[in-house]
Amino acid sequence: MPLDREALDALKMDRRADEMALKRRTRPWLIVGGAVVLGLSLLVSWLLFKPSYTSVQTAAARAVQDGTAGARLLNASGYVVPRLQAVVSSKVTGKVREVLIEEGMHVKAGQVLARLDDSTDLDQLNVAKSQLAAAQALADETEVEHANAARDLTRTKALFARHLVSQSDMDGAATKEASLQASLEGARQQVGVARNSLALDQQLLDDTVIRAPFAGVVVSKDAQPGEMISPNSAGGGNTRTGIATVVDMNSLEIEVDVNEAYIGRVHEGQKVDAVLDAYPAWHIPSHVVSIIPTADRDKATVKVRVGFDRLDPRILPQMSIQVWFLGEGGAAASAPAGRIEIPQAAVHKDGATPYVFIYRDGRVERRAVKLGAATGSDVEVLAGVSADERVVVTSDKPLADGLRVREANPN
Repeated sequence: MPLDREALDALKMDRRADEMALKRRTRPWLIVGGAVVLGLSLLVSWLLFKPSYTSVQTAAARAVQDGTAGARLLNASGYVVPRLQAVVSSKVTGKVREVLIEEGMHVKAGQVLARLDDSTDLDQLNVAKSQLAAAQALADETEVEHANAARDLTRTKALFARHLVSQSDMDGAATKEASLQASLEGARQQVGVARNSLALDQQLLDDTVIRAPFAGVVVSKDAQPGEMISPNSAGGGNTRTGIATVVDMNSLEIEVDVNEAYIGRVHEGQKVDAVLDAYPAWHIPSHVVSIIPTADRDKATVKVRVGFDRLDPRILPQMSIQVWFLGEGGAAASAPAGRIEIPQAAVHKDGATPYVFIYRDGRVERRAVKLGAATGSDVEVLAGVSADERVVVTSDKPLADGLRVREANPN
């Protein structure tokens, strides 16, 4: 029986229709997947190639007015020192019984600062008094005996003149009177020795009381009750050599070391502008007291003493201070009206060359500078930075010339 082709063709499956339906179902997912891949690619590219910024903190360079009459010829740094200062100690070795002072106390000349244990010295003084009394009693007794012998000699001489006593009696009376005279002189010498010994013991007792040598302020309390004290630390390492340190605040001045190459710019009586590191905005009028006539060959410097025109309670010993030696008043016209100061934290160094980064229009510029004296947390810029320019103080990443940065304090 022949095959019916039409029937067979009717039994075949139409695969093209299935393929078209499948394509219609998968096309949206392909579009979504492609979009996701494209988005991720764009995100990764942005993260890899996005512009990066370094965050910086900046500060403006400040123009500071000096208010001084002359041009600055030279600057130096030094310390406030007292001309009159003493570590007060005792003249004898002893145990501290009481200390009557504290740091910061004002004391007068001769005021009692401390007392040492004086029990032994007091006993020795009483013995010396007894010895003086005994020597005085012996001298009084000898004097009475001598007076009696002198009267006997006078009577014997009268009897001898009348030939009523012998020469032997005469010689005996004279010898006795002379002997008692010598004994009396010896007794009187013993009284003097005892009196001097008493004065010495009294001085030793007085030395247990430690007094202020001059009026001033106690800046250091160095001993406590119960400790041993000695002027030369004879008792060993645990023995104190002083009770307190007293400073005459009226004798404060400045000591600075000036490079010997520039000492010719300094002379006695020269006006000086001084600024304490603790008070950078306070300019203290001062003057050169003297130039010490010797140089330190190790440091190549000469020491200069500078006195304050007027003392102030804020000026304390050992404070760090900057000084500027000024020219004559006539040089003021050529002097700048002020100076430029920036924070010391903004200064970097390339070897011995200082430099700063200037912030401008979102970028930094590296610029070499010439520095002057430091005042507190700031430093003077002699060249390289103008007033109101902004310098970079801190950054979260290393800086380079021309680097794009973002200012963290845009005000």
